[in-house]
Amino acid sequence: PQVDSANAGRVLASDAAVFLKKSGLTDLVLGKIWDLADTDGKGILNKQEFFVALRLVACAQNGLDVSLNSLNLPVPPPRFTDTSSPLLLSGTASSDVPWAVKPEDKAKYDAIFDSLNPVNGLLSGDKVKPVLLNSKLPVDILGRVWELSDIDRDGMLDRDEFAVAMFLVYCALEKEPVPMSLPAALVPPSKRKPISVPGAMPLIPSSSSTKESHQSLPPVGILAAKTPLTQ
Repeated sequence: PQVDSANAGRVLASDAAVFLKKSGLTDLVLGKIWDLADTDGKGILNKQEFFVALRLVACAQNGLDVSLNSLNLPVPPPRFTDTSSPLLLSGTASSDVPWAVKPEDKAKYDAIFDSLNPVNGLLSGDKVKPVLLNSKLPVDILGRVWELSDIDRDGMLDRDEFAVAMFLVYCALEKEPVPMSLPAALVPPSKRKPISVPGAMPLIPSSSSTKESHQSLPPVGILAAKTPLTQ
């Protein structure tokens, strides 16, 4: 949304250039990324093409070739300057990339979240599953929604992660592709800095139960289990 100010589902070259420059890549590389993403050469990217551009940025940042062959390789999400320290200090970072979840939508998602009886502010996969299945989306898509929204990989969704899941579900219902990795704009502000903290990861498998529940989740596990659809 922050690069599509008119909300037309398209991104103009000028807007995209400003946004993609924040990736810290050279103009040469960004030019190549643009050429690959702008398949019809119109100087405008639709949402699918913009996701391709983001994916290629991630490939370049992780030392992979900027080519369509790299699109299927697993790479971490692209990084834009909101994760670099000088910008964080000046306070422009969070305003640079506003969260894609609008406040009025967040209020709706929060209401659903609260109705599911979260424990300590968290919903387990079992509680989220019926809501996801209720969307009638294909199981593989829902598996990806879960993978993307469980940002801290603890097998539970907090309020912000749940909002990401709902946002992705609604995108998918609008026939928007669910991205393979979470775009910077979708990472909740509360999750933006800790993700890159080196000591954060080992804390997660603290109890065997969260570990097991997580291992049974990836993509289809969470949804294939017996689930009543009455919700």
